[in-house]
Amino acid sequence: MTEQLPPEALVSRAAQLREELRYHNHRYYTLDDPLISDAQYDALLNELRAIEADYPSLRTVDSPTQRVGSAPLSRFPKVQHPVPMLSLGNAFGPDDLNAWLERVQKLLPPNTPLSFVVEPKIDGLAVALTYSNGVLTVGATRGNGEIGEDVTANLRTVSNVPLRIPVSGATPPERLEVRGEVYLPIAAFEALNERQAAANDKVFANPRNAAAGSLRQLDSSITASRPLRFFAYAVGPFAGIELTSQWQTLQLLREYGFAVNPDARHFDDWQAVLDYCHAWMERRETLAYEVDGVVIKINDFELQEQLGVVGRDPRWAIAYKFPAREETTKLLDIGVNVGRTGKLIPFAVMEPVEIGGTIVQHASLHNADYVISRDIRIGDTVVVKRAGDVIPYVVGPIPAGRDGSEQPWRAPTLCPACGQPVERLPEEVDIYCVNADCPAQLVRTLEHWVSRGAMDIVGMGERQAQQFVEWGLVRTIPDLYRLTAADFAEREGYAEKRVENLLTAIAESKSRPLERVITALGIRGVGSVGAVDLARHFGSLDALAAAGEAELTAIEGIGPNTARSIVDFFATPANQQLLADLQALGVRSAADAAAQPLGTTLAGKTFVITGTLPDVSRDAARELIEANGGKVTGSVSQKTDYLLAGEAAGSKLSRAQQLGVAIIDWAQLQALIG
Repeated sequence: MTEQLPPEALVSRAAQLREELRYHNHRYYTLDDPLISDAQYDALLNELRAIEADYPSLRTVDSPTQRVGSAPLSRFPKVQHPVPMLSLGNAFGPDDLNAWLERVQKLLPPNTPLSFVVEPKIDGLAVALTYSNGVLTVGATRGNGEIGEDVTANLRTVSNVPLRIPVSGATPPERLEVRGEVYLPIAAFEALNERQAAANDKVFANPRNAAAGSLRQLDSSITASRPLRFFAYAVGPFAGIELTSQWQTLQLLREYGFAVNPDARHFDDWQAVLDYCHAWMERRETLAYEVDGVVIKINDFELQEQLGVVGRDPRWAIAYKFPAREETTKLLDIGVNVGRTGKLIPFAVMEPVEIGGTIVQHASLHNADYVISRDIRIGDTVVVKRAGDVIPYVVGPIPAGRDGSEQPWRAPTLCPACGQPVERLPEEVDIYCVNADCPAQLVRTLEHWVSRGAMDIVGMGERQAQQFVEWGLVRTIPDLYRLTAADFAEREGYAEKRVENLLTAIAESKSRPLERVITALGIRGVGSVGAVDLARHFGSLDALAAAGEAELTAIEGIGPNTARSIVDFFATPANQQLLADLQALGVRSAADAAAQPLGTTLAGKTFVITGTLPDVSRDAARELIEANGGKVTGSVSQKTDYLLAGEAAGSKLSRAQQLGVAIIDWAQLQALIG
């Protein structure tokens, strides 16, 4: 039946109710200063619900009635962040902070004035909220920093996330991505766990896990039932507004109706920053929510651009972590794991102990020398530390607690996985199993090969790696590419469709970019960033294998130890056979033809890319520029020749305009290349 047009009076009343409810919602959840009673608020909300029930066309996506959740999903769609959500480097004391400041000052012109913004580091789940003309359209988790999950329906249920901005009714920006943290207050966490326990459901270890689990519910009505909260602390891409500093950004977010932590501070004096950090440590146990430190940021966006990013960490910000929490427990045993390089890694097996809301039963012992030099004995009472997300580790024993039954530990002389003799390399503290057929090494190597940062084979993980090695299906990495459907016949858990998907994923991994293959090889000292540099410089595995230490150390970021590791890796006969087998099986061993220089049109020119480009990703644009001889950097400077700008260009556009850098769009770039 076709809906009748609503009377004009109801259209106006619905709009008025939405405006009033948004205002009172902001007063209650964000400002903690309500003007009306709960009963009065409920009456307004019920009136709007009744109007929308009679006339569904009046129900807007930003209506306060939409916070109750929606139909359950089967999965979360993926979201590509237009600008990566970065991680942060860590500092654990004043010396670390002073060292960070010195690094910042060395990268800037002498006597550059600095101001800082210090904000509490909320222990929750990072998200990005995208507003188009003031309406919340997409809400995504951080994910791996580049790709997150679309949890828009769930974020709409978070009571202090504005569904429309600004709350005041002023003109909204054309586009704004707001970044922040979803968290669960401690009291709400404790109440949730009581309800979960009473219903014989999962009890969460800490508020962060509870917040993450609540936000990633496929049924958003479950999310709506949990009192999550949100603090905004940054912006991503934006259009229609001007922002030049972090402090200005926080003020604007407050004006738009976002909850911004009231303890954020702006300082022009470094000593004041250190004093504030120290004062915050003393408040840790008095807060209504979990924090694991504070974040210090260079305030000026122009200086942030100049400082840039190293790896995934911005040089212009650092997280000052609170001192690690410590507990004591009994050391029951010392086990030994074998890593993918053959390194023997001792670990502690302990009586379970709670540290910072997490039950800890295993902890790192670093290496054999660490255990022996500290005289850590099986049966000791030991001190265990855990700082933030750092793996717990044993600090040392408490000798006064010994009763004589404790047993000294001896470093193994045989590999615990294969029983072969182990070796200690000259000038190294680590012990290695050098047996190329060691099954434990193969499992770890296979885990690394299929991981997301390497060949990214969907459907493969730790369990599958263990199974394939135990079943004798994979004895070397190339065996992975020789698997057939017949290998999985009669194997429990491997139905026809699952095997088909797995074999497809393995086949697709053959075409991963060269830098992924280099990462997957697991050369000691070569991570994902170094792999990109090596792939760009050499263009093929053959060229890389033929390189000497001198040529390798000439590449920025490749030191003498890493260069020696690379040379040693390719000089090993087993690895030479590995590369030959992989190449014969069709695994990429050279960069794409499109990634090789196609011309010199852009030779000697430096580009910076910003904003959202039409019908093409920024990675594709970078590859096109580099393929034609150009260079792409991350920040605008006087050395920049062109800024390739798309929609929502942000502060890089302003910086380019200030410096007189030529600004071009996608069509003009294509014209430059010809």
